Amino acid sequence: MPSVRRSLTIIASVLGLSCAPAFAVEVRFDTTDLTEDVSEQVQQVSVLAGLGAAKSKNAQDILAGSRADYERILAVLYENGFFGASVSILMDGREATAIPLIAPPARIDTVIVRIDAGLPFRFGVADTRPRPEPFTLPEAFRRGEIARLSAIRDAVGATIDAWRDVGHAKAAPAAQEITADHPRRVLDARVTIDPGPRLRFGELIIEDGVSVREARIREIAGFPRGLVFSPAEIEKIATRFRRTGTFSSIALSEAEKPGPDGTLDVTVQLVENPPRRIGFGGEISSLDGLTLNGFWLHRNLLGGAERLRIEGEARGIEGESGGEDYTFSAQFDRPATFNQDTDLYIRGEAEKLNEVNFSSEKFSVGAGIRRYASDTRTYTFGLGVESAKTSDVFGDRSYTLLMGYAGATFDYRDDTLDAKDGYYLDASVTPFFALAGEGDGVLTELDARFYRSFGKQNGMTFALRGQLGSVAGAPIDEVPADYLFYSGGGGTVRGQPYQSLAVDLGGGSFVGGRSFLALSSEIRMRATERIGLVAFYDAGYVGPEAFPDGSSGDWHSGAGIGVRYGTGIGPIRMDLAVPVSGPGDQSGFQVYIGIGQAF
Repeated sequence: MPSVRRSLTIIASVLGLSCAPAFAVEVRFDTTDLTEDVSEQVQQVSVLAGLGAAKSKNAQDILAGSRADYERILAVLYENGFFGASVSILMDGREATAIPLIAPPARIDTVIVRIDAGLPFRFGVADTRPRPEPFTLPEAFRRGEIARLSAIRDAVGATIDAWRDVGHAKAAPAAQEITADHPRRVLDARVTIDPGPRLRFGELIIEDGVSVREARIREIAGFPRGLVFSPAEIEKIATRFRRTGTFSSIALSEAEKPGPDGTLDVTVQLVENPPRRIGFGGEISSLDGLTLNGFWLHRNLLGGAERLRIEGEARGIEGESGGEDYTFSAQFDRPATFNQDTDLYIRGEAEKLNEVNFSSEKFSVGAGIRRYASDTRTYTFGLGVESAKTSDVFGDRSYTLLMGYAGATFDYRDDTLDAKDGYYLDASVTPFFALAGEGDGVLTELDARFYRSFGKQNGMTFALRGQLGSVAGAPIDEVPADYLFYSGGGGTVRGQPYQSLAVDLGGGSFVGGRSFLALSSEIRMRATERIGLVAFYDAGYVGPEAFPDGSSGDWHSGAGIGVRYGTGIGPIRMDLAVPVSGPGDQSGFQVYIGIGQAF
């Protein structure tokens, strides 16, 4: 046994696998020639920097890390235009490359990474040829700019993309000439592009493996066979498949070679989501109570990517404002019904409301189309019938309405659950005509949101929301009770009790208004990677007139602070709000908890 132990010790020594205890090493960077930004980049890629921070490593690790660092550091320097730079890594005064890997010293106390960079090279000639017209090279790839390798790559990529945009799908680099003039610190870069022939779309080839019928896949895709090739059309096809919700993965690949007739086939590979999905959610408010909701979804009901969603919601559970509200609905959606960018929907809904100032039982059914003008713009048109029984300050009423609907949604937010930049606009007009009871009129609603971020890594976000509502045509006592507007609660003015602002008819009688205006502002600050803080102020107006005039109705407001905890499905939200102004009791506070930002 002793002889075996001696043999293992000898082998470990030869291979440099010393069993000596680990030690701390000091790693210093001498980067006086570099800007602070480039110096940070060097240290971020350096293996030695990480070993120094670990405070406990052996000599073998440090020596191996130094060999990797030569290449890593030079790559950063070349990326920033330092093509004449030299890198020296000294370990207790010895150059790392002079120390054999198989015979490292017993310990290393100090490592100095010294970089002699000089001035960065700048572009002399910077050109890609030929280029389609009109096309302008990126600003970073110009004479006099720092000669970054990424600038060359980006310029080549942009030139190829420009050729592809005009139908040359197989454009590719053909040759390059890059010359460095070290005395003048100038880099000349010339890249020749072969645009190849101008091509047209050929056939859409669908790979097997999905249960959606092939004919429906082609209808959804809207493949532009025979038209000039365009990457934008490829992306449109992928978007059409994504928005059905049926597919978890969409891959569109162009054929390696075009056909002899100048066409290019495209193959689509689709992976389906599980056809059925169940979900649920909840939100709680100290005054409004608990809200629970759930849904069942089928993503491919009839084999053509049709969706059926059945959902229910209960609101106001154990709340202190009004009673419990219940909603049950079912909606059928058929994508690509009239063309590839128009969906058909059919919807039915039953609802029972027990609000502060009214109660209602309602059933509605309707159908319509949803038109996708782009990834960010959607238009909806529909027609429906609604029948209801309501009870409010004007007594018990029954009505049946024929309703039209026209809506538009513009969504330019960078993130729907936690927006930091962009804007969102949702507007709708709903004319209604009495088939029995009530009057005729037009319901108009608008929801506009704006987001802008500032500071380091966009750590502070300013968010603003405006809501506008109006009922014109019918007098207030002939408007359906659930078409009238109230203010107060988590969706309008936080801190104020739910639906606490209404039109005062005198004698303790209140009814919803024909006009509504709400303004909400938030300052969102990121405290850590996951935790955010929010300060907010909300104000709301309800009036008896058809359009807000600011004087015949009443205003109220609320303010507060909140905490956000980031998750993969959006931030968890908790807001604490107090009333600031308005009629009624201005004491107390409200707590709101939910998922996603307040707006």
